[in-house]
Amino acid sequence: MKYILMICSEEKLWAGMSEAEQKQMMGDYRDLREELKASGQYVDGSRLLPTSSATSVRIRDGKRLVTDGPFAETREALGGYFVVDVKNLDDAIAIAARMPGAKVGTIEVRPLPEMTA
Repeated sequence: MKYILMICSEEKLWAGMSEAEQKQMMGDYRDLREELKASGQYVDGSRLLPTSSATSVRIRDGKRLVTDGPFAETREALGGYFVVDVKNLDDAIAIAARMPGAKVGTIEVRPLPEMTA
């Protein structure tokens, strides 16, 4: 079953890290990704740019509304994700617990439905 592991944290935490701390965290993600690839569990993933680069789109009363930034004020923002293919939720949770972002934020784990044509 596929799960998306959404990496949520306060953006200012990343900005407050030293360059060495940022490199260490990115290296830890790279190492985990490579390990998951080798085991066949890694499907996809990416870091996201800050919410300041986001655009939100809504349709209200048939009209398109486009605004800068996220659609809601929130303490934690989605900063990236991994998609993994594992046996069950317990395996997905075990991977989420190993993600560097779990130490400073939250990893939200959700199953992805199988899409049929």
